[in-house]
Amino acid sequence: MAVFTRTTKNLILKIDEFFDNIDLGLLVFREGIKAYLNRDFEAFHRHIEKIESLESNADRLQRSIGNEMITHSILPQHRAEVSTLIDQMDEIIDTIKSSLNEFSIEMPEIPDVLHNDFLNITEASVSAGEELIPAARAYFKAPFTVREKLLRVYYFESEADKLSRSTRRFIFQEMKELDLARKAHLRYIIHHIENISDLAQKAADLLSIMAIKIVL
Repeated sequence: MAVFTRTTKNLILKIDEFFDNIDLGLLVFREGIKAYLNRDFEAFHRHIEKIESLESNADRLQRSIGNEMITHSILPQHRAEVSTLIDQMDEIIDTIKSSLNEFSIEMPEIPDVLHNDFLNITEASVSAGEELIPAARAYFKAPFTVREKLLRVYYFESEADKLSRSTRRFIFQEMKELDLARKAHLRYIIHHIENISDLAQKAADLLSIMAIKIVL
């Protein structure tokens, strides 16, 4: 069953471009965290500028897609769910922007011993978001393939959760040299990174339900 009642090339192109912006935002976030941990703050601030542009473009596309769905092609019974999906995916790039800005404002001191842990959490969290993109694209072209693609979203979200938990346990139980305020700050920063995978899982849950309705 098709989501669109007739071919509307412009709307499809806008949705694809919107997904491109989310995908690029995830890449920028990964590289931005790497730059911060490497103390390459010039590169880090370049990545913030990139995400500002991508987030602004995603917001513009989100509004345009919403307007076009009201007047063109998309079946009314799917319109609300597609709109919610777009909103949830836009929340991912909003979170990426706010997280990098939190790093820029608060300049957290991350001990060298934790660098690999932060990189691993970032990698797992970003990967969950990246695996969401092909599943979301598939909904509009081959909805019967969506659920199998979502398995990787859930895998990486689970990995991010495990890595976050073990890192927080290490910080609070093993790093005796850090005071409680420093530990709490590191926990807060980890939460910002991990939140990307949580949002990807939330969108994946919705997408899974949407795909079942289409296939049935």
